[in-house]
Amino acid sequence: MAHCNVHSPHDDVNLGPSANPHAKPTDFDFLAVIGKGTFGKVLLAKLKATKKFYAVKVLQKKVILKKKEQKNIMAERNVLLKSLQHPFLVRLHYSFQTAEKLYFVLDYVNGGELFFHLQRERCFTEPRARFYTAEVASAIGYLHSLNIVYRDLKPENILLDAQGHVVLTDFGLCKEGVEPEGTTSTFCGTPEPPFYSRDVGEMYDAILHKTLVLPAGKSEAVCSLLKALLHKDPHRRLGAIADFLEVKNHPFFSAINWDDIFHKRIPPPYNPNVRGPADTQHIDPEFTRENVSNSVSRTPEFNASFNANNAFKGFSYVANEENFL
Repeated sequence: MAHCNVHSPHDDVNLGPSANPHAKPTDFDFLAVIGKGTFGKVLLAKLKATKKFYAVKVLQKKVILKKKEQKNIMAERNVLLKSLQHPFLVRLHYSFQTAEKLYFVLDYVNGGELFFHLQRERCFTEPRARFYTAEVASAIGYLHSLNIVYRDLKPENILLDAQGHVVLTDFGLCKEGVEPEGTTSTFCGTPEPPFYSRDVGEMYDAILHKTLVLPAGKSEAVCSLLKALLHKDPHRRLGAIADFLEVKNHPFFSAINWDDIFHKRIPPPYNPNVRGPADTQHIDPEFTRENVSNSVSRTPEFNASFNANNAFKGFSYVANEENFL
């Protein structure tokens, strides 16, 4: 069996002053599976040298190449690099690769998926929903200012941090370089709510043509916001003309001070009460039950002679840690 070498970063990649060109999986103790996706898993890991905890996203190169997804993976990395300056976007500390896998070393955000909390509580009050929506809108507005379109917004991709603030993750379906008036033609994302049908064709038809029916007992402001965001005609949808500014000025957010939102001066409506930096109480047991060793061990059927390096040229990255102090 061929030895699995850790490849050095390419000469043409500037990794910054705190670069560690020899980062490797054995730098970490992998403690638990905390998420799963098409191309790999997300693991809670402790960096042995510093005892700090991170979420490490481990992606299989062969699966990515088989599905011709390397563009999306590189787009995810590029968006992570541009997201350093925003409080509600997950931060990338560094990335590295082995012969078989790509590794993103990210913040471990352990307040749980919004999906997990919504499932447990079934419905949020309007003030709580307003808080989360405002923080998410702030993050999306920032991405749009960088001409990046986030195309898979759903409760599974919105995490809560230890204090209960929002953190947006999973930039695999982001599209870079979209001009303010531009659109994308790719069919992607998660189509289900609020027009779910087991018949997929029927569901797509409902998304395009069916009238939105909102449950009773909601305020006029929230109904107005939802109708405006889900308008069938994209040219008449809220945000179509002045983007985030239109969302900020909607009556649903009249009580929100956007500067206070950005600077986290508004206390979160719910505190996850995590017990420490390695707490997994809010992570779905479906993930944490999994065996960690299966996720990080070498893939035996991988063809060692297959050179995937060029497909991911420039992937390795190390952030200047001064940004995070």
